[in-house]
Amino acid sequence: MVLPEKGHLLRIFIGEDDRYEGKPLYEWIVQKAREQCLAGATVLRGLEGFGRHSRMHTGKFLRLSQDLPIIIEIVDTLDKIEAFIPLIDEAISEGLATVEKVDIRFYRSGDE
Repeated sequence: MVLPEKGHLLRIFIGEDDRYEGKPLYEWIVQKAREQCLAGATVLRGLEGFGRHSRMHTGKFLRLSQDLPIIIEIVDTLDKIEAFIPLIDEAISEGLATVEKVDIRFYRSGDE
């Protein structure tokens, strides 16, 4: 797959405990991104954060469930990103999604 120099980044902010169809929501989103042949997805686990309700999510306190922030980043063309958002929209009951322009410097695997 070849990506153009100008692309877009979809960044999705959710909670670690969020689930959809019986699995962690971030796993479900990454699986959907792969099914849609998006260029790639990365899941990042935050150390601390808060959202719309201003409730702190942190790993500082010893708790069984910390519900830490999760960020999913997907880079591809705007057309593919815009087509993907409606596919995941209903699965995200709490969260934030942003889209921004990015300059793609390279996209390659070791196989090439």
